[in-house]
Amino acid sequence: MAVIVQKYGGSSVADTERVMAVARRVVDTARQGHQVVVVVSAQGKTTDQLIAKAKEISKNPPKRELDMLLATGEQASIALLAMAIDSLGQPVISLTGPQGGILTDTQHTKARIRMVNGDRIREELQKGQVVIVAGFQGLTPNNDIATLGRGGSDTTAVAVAAALDADVCEIYTDVDGVYSADPRLVPAARKLKKIDYGEMLELAFQGAKVLQPRSVEVAAVYGVAIHVRSSFSYEEGTMVREVDSVEREITVTGVASDENCAKVTLAGIPSDVHTLCHIFTSLAQVGINVDMIVQAAASKGTTHLSFTVTREDLDETLSTIARIKGEEAWEVFADDNVAKVSIVGAGMMTNPGVAAKMFEALTEENIPVFVVSTSEIKVSCLVPRDRHVDAVRACHRKFELDAVK
Repeated sequence: MAVIVQKYGGSSVADTERVMAVARRVVDTARQGHQVVVVVSAQGKTTDQLIAKAKEISKNPPKRELDMLLATGEQASIALLAMAIDSLGQPVISLTGPQGGILTDTQHTKARIRMVNGDRIREELQKGQVVIVAGFQGLTPNNDIATLGRGGSDTTAVAVAAALDADVCEIYTDVDGVYSADPRLVPAARKLKKIDYGEMLELAFQGAKVLQPRSVEVAAVYGVAIHVRSSFSYEEGTMVREVDSVEREITVTGVASDENCAKVTLAGIPSDVHTLCHIFTSLAQVGINVDMIVQAAASKGTTHLSFTVTREDLDETLSTIARIKGEEAWEVFADDNVAKVSIVGAGMMTNPGVAAKMFEALTEENIPVFVVSTSEIKVSCLVPRDRHVDAVRACHRKFELDAVK
């Protein structure tokens, strides 16, 4: 008897028909003799609608209260799915994140899971029940509900799978696997049969929306095998797990893009390390993640600093910078008409000239590059947002990803 964790995204349970289809799939799995835990997201665009309602009341709602509101979306989903499974004659119980033992830190709207106490889930599985757990939410040390940020249900599912030592964590979504690029942008994109944790983590961080990056981090740490597959078919998807081979035949595995970017430039700031430390520490204290960073010397003793944040974090970033700046004669510029395009592949480590080839692809399409960042297995470029699709397609063609079998 295997322990299987299945996660279904919002599009998979968007309406009654889809809820019933998920219910039948879950019941089929349970009747094969497996113990099944299901993690569910809010239906369709529910989270966006709840955020919009909150903004009608307040432009800057308290984050604790926003979490109280947003958590209701998943609670509706788990109850409806439990009713559907029950109607098919399968014993089932739904649990909120706190009831399922999901314990988080205190960072509202962006909480991180600190541990999963799986006792309640195990007890219910031993009774022969399918257990449905609300994704995206958990309980803080202050006994408050906290949510995990966009895509947080992925992380819930992988964390639960790790806690239960599950055989596999199946992530069901509206695509049938992980592709060499977003197939909506690149029709010739190729579905990958398997991908290494490191490559998947980079693709997720660089904008691939198939998995939340933190879910891949948890999977890598605890060795959880993830099967990304479509909730609308029974075809095999993509396995995300440790790949044994060190030498890779493919230099670049995939191309990712992220439109959720904004570039902030601080001109004329002191070039001492203390100032940089103060800036980035202050941003971290309000929960803002900084991505691409580039520094260029200006006049003597000063520097120009550019970095990227998510577009939703831009206002808070600027207000935080304003507090730090005070009366200092810095200039602050912001640009949210940018996007990040990245190439990712473990084969880059042993193949020189990859970055040059990417720049060649962008040059051929006359696409400007504002900021560049690299690691052992990725190269990222910040480009104009209205050219990011051209950039993705150019890189995909240049590395012949659709031609690799």
